[in-house]
Amino acid sequence: MSEGTMQLRAQRDQRDPHAKRAKRLTRVLVGAAAVPVMLVAAGCSSDSGSDDGKDKTAEESAASKSASPSPTVRAAAFRKLPEPCSVVTEKTLEDLVPKGDSGKEGTSNDTASRASCSWDSLDDNGVKGSQFRWLSVSMLRFESDVTRGEGDKLAHDYYQKQLKDVQSAEGAKKLKTTPVSGTGDEASLVRYDLKKKEGTFKQQTVVTRVENVVVTIDFNGAGLAGDKTPDADDLAKDAQKAAKEAVAAVTKANAAAGGGKSSATPSPSTSGSKSSTEESSKSPSKSPSKSSSKASAKDS
Repeated sequence: MSEGTMQLRAQRDQRDPHAKRAKRLTRVLVGAAAVPVMLVAAGCSSDSGSDDGKDKTAEESAASKSASPSPTVRAAAFRKLPEPCSVVTEKTLEDLVPKGDSGKEGTSNDTASRASCSWDSLDDNGVKGSQFRWLSVSMLRFESDVTRGEGDKLAHDYYQKQLKDVQSAEGAKKLKTTPVSGTGDEASLVRYDLKKKEGTFKQQTVVTRVENVVVTIDFNGAGLAGDKTPDADDLAKDAQKAAKEAVAAVTKANAAAGGGKSSATPSPSTSGSKSSTEESSKSPSKSPSKSSSKASAKDS
C-alpha cells in the first residue's frame, strides 16, 4: 500500500468515526450471538442423555421384576384319603373285633384331609366272662404349602408329635416303644397296660407315615367279668396288620386317582393345619359296655 493511500484512509476514518464504531459493534454482536447457540446445543444434548438413562433404568427394573420366579414347593404325593371304614379288610375285622358292629365313621368337615373310623365288640362267654376289643383308625393328610413347606415334611413333624402324645398317655404302665418295619415310610408301635375297674386293658398303638399321610391305629383288648386278659403280643401283631392294610389302602386310593400327584405349583392350603392336627391327634374312644364306655375309651 502506498503512502498516499494510507494517508487517504486515515483521513477518511477521522472524517467518519461512526463507521469505525459500527464495525466494532458488528464484530461484538456476531461473537455474542454465537454463544447462546452453543449453549442451546449443549443443553439439548444433556437433556437427551438424561431421558435415555431414565428409560433404560425403567426397562431394566421391569425386566428384573418379570424375571423373578414365584415361590414354589414340591407337590405332595397323595391328594385324597380312602373311605376310613374300608381301610381294614373284612377278614381282619373278624379277627380283631369278632362279633363287632359295623364301623362308625368319625365326623369331619374335610374327608380328603381328615378321616377316622372305629369298631368295637363284646364277646360274651356267659359265666366265664367276656372279651372286649376296640379298634380305631385315623388318617391325617398334609398338603404342600409355599409358606409351611412340603407335605411329607409336615407329615413327618406330625408323626413325631403324635408319637410323643401316645407315649405320654395318662396311667400307662409297662410302656414300650418299638420301630415297625415294612409299614409306610416310618412307623412305631407303642404298647402299655391300663388298669381299670373292669379289668386290665392291653393298649397297642401304631403310628405310621406314608408320604404326606399319617395313619394312627389304636387297638386294645381286655378280659372282663373274670375272663382272662388277652395276650399283648397277639394284640400287637393284630394292630400292625391293621396298620399295613390302612397304609396300602391310602396308596391304592391315590393310585386309582391317576397317580395321586398334586399340581406342581400348589397354592397355599390349610389342609393339615395346626388346628385340624390337634383335633386329629385325639384318637376316637370306645368302651367295653354302654355303662363304662366313656371311661375306657378316654384312656384308651
